[in-house]
Amino acid sequence: MAEPETDALAARYGRTRTNRTRDRVLLVGGAVAFAIVLIAWVVWAGLDGRKPSVQATDTGHRLMNEERAVEVSWTLSVPPGNKTACIVEALDEDFTVVGWRVVEIPASEQHLRTFTETVRVAREANTGLISSCWLT
Repeated sequence: MAEPETDALAARYGRTRTNRTRDRVLLVGGAVAFAIVLIAWVVWAGLDGRKPSVQATDTGHRLMNEERAVEVSWTLSVPPGNKTACIVEALDEDFTVVGWRVVEIPASEQHLRTFTETVRVAREANTGLISSCWLT
């Protein structure tokens, strides 16, 4: 007589053998789906290929207050054969942009090159720098 009561309680609270089997199937199915997505992401990220990277480093600046301009010097590291563009900025003492310019740099066979660009400013500047560079 204990069995029918136990079976009734198990059915009432969802603990029957079919429910346990269904729960295990769902759990295993979810784990397999997660594993597939994870493996696909790892393969996609790993086989994406290495894209050429651009790196610009400021090497100096010169304030030309009589001409309301800043001369910025920088070194550009980019794989040979890639055209690049860089934003050169002039900043005031509050680090507000008071002048900027996009400089387009043609492709070259050299990996490391040095450039100097002049940026006109709207008001007196304190410094000049390279904001960012990208492949074009």
